[in-house]
Amino acid sequence: MIVLGISGAVSHDPSAALFIDGELIAAAEEERFLRDKHAKGRYPYEATRFCLDFAGISPRDVDVVTLPYAPIPLTTPARWHYAARHWYAPDRALDAIFNGNRRFRRNLAKTRKLVADLGMVGARIMPVEHHLTHASSAYHLSGFDDKTAILGIDGKGEYATTFFGYGEHGRIHKIKEFYDPDSLGGMYGALTEYLGFEMLDGEFKVMGMAPYGDPQRFDFSRLIDYDKTSFRINTGLINVIGTRRYKDASGKGYYFSPKLIDWLGPKREGDDIDDPYIDYAAAIQQLLEDVTLGLIDHYLGDILRETGKICYAGGVALNVKLNQRIIARDDVDELFVQPAASDAGTALGAAAYVANELGDRVRPMPHAYLGPSYTTEQCIAACQAHERQPSWEHVDDVTATAAQLLADGNPVAWFQGRMEFGPRALGNRSILGAPNVAGIAERINEQIKYRERWRPFCPSLLDRVAPQMLQTAHPAPYMTFTFDVADDWKGRVPEVVHEDGTARAQVVTRDTNPRYYALIEELERLTGNGVILNTSLNRRGEPMVCSPTDALNMFYGSELQYLVMEDIVVRKRPPC
Repeated sequence: MIVLGISGAVSHDPSAALFIDGELIAAAEEERFLRDKHAKGRYPYEATRFCLDFAGISPRDVDVVTLPYAPIPLTTPARWHYAARHWYAPDRALDAIFNGNRRFRRNLAKTRKLVADLGMVGARIMPVEHHLTHASSAYHLSGFDDKTAILGIDGKGEYATTFFGYGEHGRIHKIKEFYDPDSLGGMYGALTEYLGFEMLDGEFKVMGMAPYGDPQRFDFSRLIDYDKTSFRINTGLINVIGTRRYKDASGKGYYFSPKLIDWLGPKREGDDIDDPYIDYAAAIQQLLEDVTLGLIDHYLGDILRETGKICYAGGVALNVKLNQRIIARDDVDELFVQPAASDAGTALGAAAYVANELGDRVRPMPHAYLGPSYTTEQCIAACQAHERQPSWEHVDDVTATAAQLLADGNPVAWFQGRMEFGPRALGNRSILGAPNVAGIAERINEQIKYRERWRPFCPSLLDRVAPQMLQTAHPAPYMTFTFDVADDWKGRVPEVVHEDGTARAQVVTRDTNPRYYALIEELERLTGNGVILNTSLNRRGEPMVCSPTDALNMFYGSELQYLVMEDIVVRKRPPC
């Protein structure tokens, strides 16, 4: 059975994922091909073409195309809940009751057009509920065989915002859902906007800002009415629509009301982190963690005490500080977070769900290297065709060459193998540095990424080093968790230790990425640390690079001096 999943139903993060007989073959986000971050309002044409081309199949071979959006019947509580909670916006409330399938119909039409345009003649179209796709992307690809708790938290899908359930014998069972506007993701997103960042993009910046602040300085409990079993967002302050929105001088509306400004003061502007906004970030992070952990206690506690395993997806699943607290629970033995936890991953989840429903045995996700790859010859051809006429050299031992550059204190762009699926660079489309070199993080932020100076960086480390540095053997292949760094390591690799003594780590194994593993080993030989600073190969506001040409454009658009692409090293010529 050949199943193609596509996302983009909620107007951002379109992607495609392909399964053949239950095996995940390829997946990619549309933004990488269009060079437009989040590719808002687009549908995954280029990502679909890539998946089919990589698998070597014709569009006519596709049996099923599935999308992560489904019709919600009028009789379900979701639509009535939305209408009742948005009584102040009669147009939205009435639309939910009388025309609640409008967005589904619109996206079904887009899907039918994509299927027709790309020639997938005879493919059946199967919609799946949005939160079931998040759940499937975590559960079916986790490799957990026993009964497993499932958690899904995001802004919203059709109407659902928060999902509690469990998986057993390949089937997903719902326990409880919460509906818009009662959304933990929406709450965090509204504060993300207030703190000066873009919703659906800047939440991780709020998370990175939070350790600089004091969560006890301000009481944010008025944002949410929470009683251990349920929650209700204060829509007098946040998660508001229509006339309740705060609007700036340009007329742009936000998902918080003027009453929030009256309470907390002006919306934050600029790149500096300052008082009181760092404390606001700390307070909203603390609130998210406390409410989520309490709800897990109530809805998943019995299952966790029975199994010890939990799977998690949805945009909030990328909140690594919350994930650290989930792992720290006494009833959790292992947490699996889908690396493409945001809506891009719903393409993967929709396809996995349908493949399972149609009788295929969905195999665990072995890694996130699911995008395009390029040969050394293609990298050379890109150099020869580039307008800047790069100076490049073919080297016999690229890991030794790159490791020496890193040990000498240089940032290095590292372009190898298949592109990662999801928002994290995992050693194939990365900017690297030696984490013992003082100031390397600030240099990359200011001169290469062109982003806020205070933004933290992540370590990739060898699997045999991880238990020493992170003080745990918990699996961490995808940079979806933070861990407390051992005291004796904080001084050895200070450039990848955050303000609160934690690190968002990727544990690298030789099996999943042998060249990256060899590079870190070579750096360990030179510096004594089997750890490397790793951040995505892109500049602020841009998607991660995909092709050699993208990498060269990034290289010449920054102060990077060295770019390693497969077996060649590109160096900038010294100025005349």
